[in-house]
Amino acid sequence: MNDADLLAQLNTIPVLNGSATTLGQLRAIKSVKSNIINVILPLACASTHDDLRQRMQAITNVPLHIDIQTQIHAHIAQAGVSVAPNVKNVIAIASGKGGVGKSTTAVNIALALAHEGARVGILDADIYGPSMPTLLNLAGKPELNAQELMVPHTQYGVQVNSIGFLIDNDNPVAWRGAMVSQALQQLFNQTAWTDLDYLIVDMPPGTGDIQLTLSQKIPVTGAVIVTTPQDLALMDARKGLAMFEKTHIPVLGIVENMALHTCSNCGHEEEIFGGGKLGGAGKMSADFNVPLLGQLPLAMDIRVQADAGKPTVADNPNSTHAQHYRSIARQLALALAMRPRDLSHKIKVTTTSQ
Repeated sequence: MNDADLLAQLNTIPVLNGSATTLGQLRAIKSVKSNIINVILPLACASTHDDLRQRMQAITNVPLHIDIQTQIHAHIAQAGVSVAPNVKNVIAIASGKGGVGKSTTAVNIALALAHEGARVGILDADIYGPSMPTLLNLAGKPELNAQELMVPHTQYGVQVNSIGFLIDNDNPVAWRGAMVSQALQQLFNQTAWTDLDYLIVDMPPGTGDIQLTLSQKIPVTGAVIVTTPQDLALMDARKGLAMFEKTHIPVLGIVENMALHTCSNCGHEEEIFGGGKLGGAGKMSADFNVPLLGQLPLAMDIRVQADAGKPTVADNPNSTHAQHYRSIARQLALALAMRPRDLSHKIKVTTTSQ
């Protein structure tokens, strides 16, 4: 097999096992020469590199030397919004209503992306009900650097900022919409983020002032909708998805939380909130032609770990639940990698071997 034929076959291999997106679609194979293959993947998926090497090697009996590296690019945000310094991609994690596990999902996705080799930050944009201080067991006002910018806290390898670090826990945030919008912009613009591949923004539920500010003032690369299979949650999730479409922010996928519960005593599985193969987020995904990134169980471990400030991916990264989050994070990174790149971005691209 000559180099051209080998390249043609390699380009048909899915980037992630089971996905439809191929190496060729991402133009990930940079060179093929004398059975030496150079691959640069534009997404965080370090844990799958060995599997990819095996699937590439399987197409030929000739031993291949396969070098896989990661190079995450900035992708375009909505028109008319300036790019953010030191942040390549801003991803909003949103929900149509509260109580669906959005914040727990957001923090675990952020940690999963970091475990997959990316530089990640979390911005807690839920001004009225910030969760990140509790979820990450953090407290205290951020220090200011020489430029009077807030230096984000770091926990489990992820940079974090939240309004919860700046206010008393016992005092409610009784602000009108304009003040809330201003607070979000200040948190985003006045934080000294350090060379982030992904900034995960934990949004408040609903479609109010903060969502509008995000769409008009902050360069959002894409959004993820978190919902449960319950009809009431899906009804509001559909409204949230439609809002992002109207503001020209692409929805990268849907996460269905609390999809299934397994009894800890007998092992019986049941869909407490409904859904199933013909309903739930799967139907919403089909209706809007938006990927279903994954489904998460209703599990006591996830709740206990979150309440203790040790999210699942950080506390037990090899557990089944953590693997669910990591799979969702990889699918999200892949969906983003398929978006057009922002060629005007000024961040110096670094390449890391895995």
